[in-house]
Amino acid sequence: MTNASLNPFRVARYLMGAAKLDQLPPDVGVEVALAGRSNAGKSTALNAIADQKSLAKTSKTPGRTQLINLFMIDDDNRITDLPGYGFAKVSKDQKAQWQKTLSRYLQERQCLRALVIFMDIRHPLKETDKEMVQWATTANIPVHVVLSKADKLKSGARKTALLTANKRLARISEGITSQVFSATNKLGLQELIDRLSSWYCFDESAPDQSDDSESSQ
Repeated sequence: MTNASLNPFRVARYLMGAAKLDQLPPDVGVEVALAGRSNAGKSTALNAIADQKSLAKTSKTPGRTQLINLFMIDDDNRITDLPGYGFAKVSKDQKAQWQKTLSRYLQERQCLRALVIFMDIRHPLKETDKEMVQWATTANIPVHVVLSKADKLKSGARKTALLTANKRLARISEGITSQVFSATNKLGLQELIDRLSSWYCFDESAPDQSDDSESSQ
């Protein structure tokens, strides 16, 4: 699904929020999970991907979302929005519980096809980011790193940040893909949509409900 006019995520809708893994839907179909530090702009990115203003709730208070939120694309395909990590002002016990839940989700969820990790392009690969990458690669889950808020840097600085991040990611595992992204000016949006689409099993015969959109980069 590479045609820039196709965006299957425009039909996404909120399905449920789960505090524990046993509250998740049956472990069938395909899920792609979105992860990131609480101030990485993950919810804003999800709204941009779905071309909806308020599909995912955004908050000025990082770490407010403590649930695993699922969004349905169709009966067989879902997006999982994992709780933000690394910045939330919560107790050590709560953080430890989040880490345990996230680790179990990555290791045990059979329908999980890939993990997209959002990192602020100005502060990528903090220790918690590296832990998420390592957890996923240990579980043999494909990882795509999104350097968000790319509009905060000029073009040259964006390219340097991406090259630097790629070198650091290669030390963790080969095969990790990455890109720059901005929900503000849609930089890299079509690239991200295409990457996400490649992991799902969409019905190619289904009519597209989107209009033409301009591809970034």
